[in-house]
Amino acid sequence: MQYIWNSIQSYLEKRWFLISLIVINFLGSIYGFYWYKNQLMASPKKWIIFVPDSPTSSTFFTLFLILFLFKKKAPLIEAIAALTSFKYGIWAVAMIIWGALAKDHSLIHLITIQSITWIDVMLIISHLGMAFEAILYVKKYSFGITELLISGVWIIINDFVDYTQDVHPWLPESISQIDHVVGKYTLALSLFTFLLFFTLRRNKA
Repeated sequence: MQYIWNSIQSYLEKRWFLISLIVINFLGSIYGFYWYKNQLMASPKKWIIFVPDSPTSSTFFTLFLILFLFKKKAPLIEAIAALTSFKYGIWAVAMIIWGALAKDHSLIHLITIQSITWIDVMLIISHLGMAFEAILYVKKYSFGITELLISGVWIIINDFVDYTQDVHPWLPESISQIDHVVGKYTLALSLFTFLLFFTLRRNKA
């Protein structure tokens, strides 16, 4: 496992690898905003910035990758990109699986993918990729505790607005009636994400 991790790390600064990730994240962001189009049109304009969580995250990560490609540092952008990409990557996967389990009440159906569509599989893979790349570049980030705190406050404010103003990402129908429970999980995930990157940052120092 360590060998695989070290092998992947060796590619992180290669130009072709960075450009590939930039293209993937950029196209994923465009598709993500398109995915949110109906919710964006239905949401109050004053809360629009809080609606498209995943594509906003991948947009920030795209910016980080572009800056990294040109050897530029932007600690706050890096921190926001890292925390939001990891958090919403994990969140989306959890919601898809949670929704599938709540629908069929059967782990067997989930394992055999009877309750998950090909679109769900695509979303799971892409969002796991978001979370993975956020961790992948952890040794390359330049952000400090100040930027980490600002980013942590941002994701918690986002949670507050999402679940008090009902502008959180639309949930699978099978769990749409327990959004208050989802809200608690989301806040817990935000706190976990902050603590994770705080620990990774401290270990890097």
